[in-house]
Amino acid sequence: MRVVSNSSPLIALVRIQRLDLVPAVLETVLIPPAVAREIRLSIPDLPDWLQVRAPSGSPSMRGARGRLGDGEWEAIGLGIEIDADAILIDDRPARRLAEASRLNVIGTLGLLLEAKRLGHLREIRAELDKLRETSFFLSQPLYDELLRMADAREN
Repeated sequence: MRVVSNSSPLIALVRIQRLDLVPAVLETVLIPPAVAREIRLSIPDLPDWLQVRAPSGSPSMRGARGRLGDGEWEAIGLGIEIDADAILIDDRPARRLAEASRLNVIGTLGLLLEAKRLGHLREIRAELDKLRETSFFLSQPLYDELLRMADAREN
């Protein structure tokens, strides 16, 4: 599976000490150089499963850059270039652009749900609570829906 990641999901998972879920669910993940720079403080030594790959060019999405950071822009460009199976990205404008570019978007929360489904987590409440203690925005209705979805995946 070819997966590209932006920095925010990786940093969020480091903050809750669950970066281990990424290779457990996705195996190998590609990140562009801008993402490697953005995660340097959180992940100073890149694990083997996290590989840096530069996109060969800038995405041809005229006027779409908007509020996207360099990491988001390069991650989407790399995802398009390699025809990625999925992209790990959380920021809403970046998610919208990735979806408009026909990329399968998985965010931090989707990764937690998939980890639960695959048996890497017994439950996700603890991880969601830890995320809420960081700067990760998670509304109460979404929190409740994620718990319902996680329970439904057990059956």
